[in-house]
Amino acid sequence: MNYPQVYAVTPSSPINLVGKMGQAVQISIHPPSEYISANRDRIFPDWQHQPQFWVVIVLQRSRYPLVKSSREIEQEKQLLREKFMRFGCDLAFNLKDRGYLADLVDPRTGYPLFSRPGEIPHNDTAVVKALLNYPVLKNKCCVLVHPTWGTAVYPSVFISTAPPVMLELAIKSVALMHGWEEIEQEVLVNQF
Repeated sequence: MNYPQVYAVTPSSPINLVGKMGQAVQISIHPPSEYISANRDRIFPDWQHQPQFWVVIVLQRSRYPLVKSSREIEQEKQLLREKFMRFGCDLAFNLKDRGYLADLVDPRTGYPLFSRPGEIPHNDTAVVKALLNYPVLKNKCCVLVHPTWGTAVYPSVFISTAPPVMLELAIKSVALMHGWEEIEQEVLVNQF
């Protein structure tokens, strides 16, 4: 007889990483927010029959506060989006090779990359606010306020049916491929 596997639903401790150029990255694993759970079929229609999936929050520290818009800030956002998209694609394929569903949400559009788009886009900032309780500044777009990085933070979201332990192993493995090494929390505060 097959019994469903049960996993803890408490948020994980963040995985703190730093890139070769000193850029800080924080990654954490969570059950879906109440909003995602209630609107799963409208946001992720291909995932509505999955009994359990996890939300991976990827926060990259920006070189600039992301409150205003300028050519440099827009270029920085594009660079951080590209880093996330490369990382997320590699993580998705790594997990799919292990038999798990996985997808990443394009931070620009709010729609999943590998799944069918839903009626409404996903809102990365709202999810981070709901799951991490970080404040949000309402500007032209909503901007997160990280406890140590302030508004110099770029949020992204990844989803998967892989259990948290498997997600953490895959994240750390793929992060190394992208030049992101794990560091202690105290060191993270001082990283660009």
